Amino acid sequence: MSKYYIGLSVTYHDSALAIIDDSGEVVFAEATERYLQNKRALNCEPDQLFRLPELLAQYCPGLTQLVIASNWRKKRPLYETLISGLGLLSAQGLLKKGFKKLCSPLQNYQLHHMMACQRSSIDTTGLNLLRIIGEYYPHVTVEFADYDHHLTHAAMACYSSPFEEAACAVIDSWGENGALAFYRYSNRKLELIHATHGMATASLGLYYMKITELCGFDWLKGEEWKVMGLASYGKLNPAFYDVLAATLTIDGFECRHVSENPFEKLAKLDDFKHRQDDPISVAADLAYTGQQFFCDTVSRLLTYLHAVTGSDNLALAGGCALNSSYNGQINTRTPFTQVHIPSAPADDGCAVGAAYLAFHHAQPQPKPAKLLSPYLGSEIEDETIQRLIRYNGALTVQHLPNSICQATAVLLAQGKLVAWVQGRAEFGPRSLGNRSILADARHASMQDHINLNVKFREKFRPFAPSVLHEHAAEYFDNYQESPYMDKTLHIRETQQARVAAVCHVDGTGRLQTVKRDWNPRYYELIEQYYYLTSVPMLLNTSFNVMGKPLIHTLEDALAVFLTTGLDVLVLNDYLITKPYYETTRPPV
Repeated sequence: MSKYYIGLSVTYHDSALAIIDDSGEVVFAEATERYLQNKRALNCEPDQLFRLPELLAQYCPGLTQLVIASNWRKKRPLYETLISGLGLLSAQGLLKKGFKKLCSPLQNYQLHHMMACQRSSIDTTGLNLLRIIGEYYPHVTVEFADYDHHLTHAAMACYSSPFEEAACAVIDSWGENGALAFYRYSNRKLELIHATHGMATASLGLYYMKITELCGFDWLKGEEWKVMGLASYGKLNPAFYDVLAATLTIDGFECRHVSENPFEKLAKLDDFKHRQDDPISVAADLAYTGQQFFCDTVSRLLTYLHAVTGSDNLALAGGCALNSSYNGQINTRTPFTQVHIPSAPADDGCAVGAAYLAFHHAQPQPKPAKLLSPYLGSEIEDETIQRLIRYNGALTVQHLPNSICQATAVLLAQGKLVAWVQGRAEFGPRSLGNRSILADARHASMQDHINLNVKFREKFRPFAPSVLHEHAAEYFDNYQESPYMDKTLHIRETQQARVAAVCHVDGTGRLQTVKRDWNPRYYELIEQYYYLTSVPMLLNTSFNVMGKPLIHTLEDALAVFLTTGLDVLVLNDYLITKPYYETTRPPV
């Protein structure tokens, strides 16, 4: 008999599916957006009907018992239930007038839209999965479990960490009743210390979404990343800061919005009014100031958490844990000395968190802590590459099973842009050496070249360094391991010119630590590049174009390869080049 635990993140955005086997191993985890190639997969169920048979056959052999665990409680909060009864969560009711403005940075219709989408997602939890179970596995027994949203965030953070004990903070846009939750983690158990409640509870996630909007970006598309990149081009505006500081009050763990909307005051400031005259400069200053206030506020909360728990280890989750610019400062701005952020700290990671909770409920005996590998997604099989070789008449395909890393390193050192696809896809929003675009880290002009000819995105967007762990302290001040590209650190001034392509305008880099036992092939590639250049890092960015998820299939990879300025595509042991790429590639 084999029992499996399927975790479904049924948040209306960034939904995901995870599978844990009866030994507690995560055998599969992937966000819905990858399969659909639909960024964030808004309002798309995680258990995609036509994909489930393949996943169950591959990752659930001998299936006899199944627990389906989800990341939201079926019982909904009082406010949500009341306004649903009033019809405000229907399409017709979304824009009804005459209701008091909620104490939130966002407008009522924006909040109600999110609530309506979320209720719909919860109502259909597991519907497709049960249809397939009935069809293919009629003798399998099925149980359901639904968990508090922030508890699933905490489970993902803590059970995926190398810690035996830790303090845990979940800092999010919203959960069942609030936006913040704090836990004590020990002996593989989570104890809730404090959770905020009520519609007046402040949300740092909603706050950052509003900053994103005011900077001219779209938070519904997940463009908070742009705020962090743009912030480095701005400066502190004291008038902006004072208005932002008036958005909320903090007392211990309690964080509350003020009774009026201070963002209206921001719009009346002279500096803000001038954004039509100088929109980039004003947006950059707002991004810098907004990021500064975010850092100051989170530091206060985490410092208090340390005082309450006494633990020097921090596990951090929730959408705000994607703020890598702040994550790299935690051990200098708070008493915590060790910080773990999972590869998927936002809602996609809740699929793993829910499955973990179901497993530990059924099998409460503690297991040794270990760092969870992020390489949990789909593979591109050699069989599909063989079809490419058979039917392709334009691309040059070389099979290099014994020298693929050496051959690729030579091309990188020559300045070629390489799409690098290996093994199983990363779980989470960042490419970690299995679905990556890679480039020479040495030349600053590489940044503009990739943004202009490959990513098709704004010039101010930075690139990440993937660095060999043994050499990282030579290049980064206050070096900390960053296995999931989760921390931004300052590059030593003496080294910035050597790695100019991965050095942001403020001298920082959002690094990925690479160890041989974490990713042997990626480690070997960087090592071969190091032998050629004496630089132990590569530029690493996601294998996609702006507005699209990371590639999922061979067809996705070829589409990006053939419609961008990429020079080389490496798929497993196969090196693929375009005709005449030597002469057609734009100069760096």
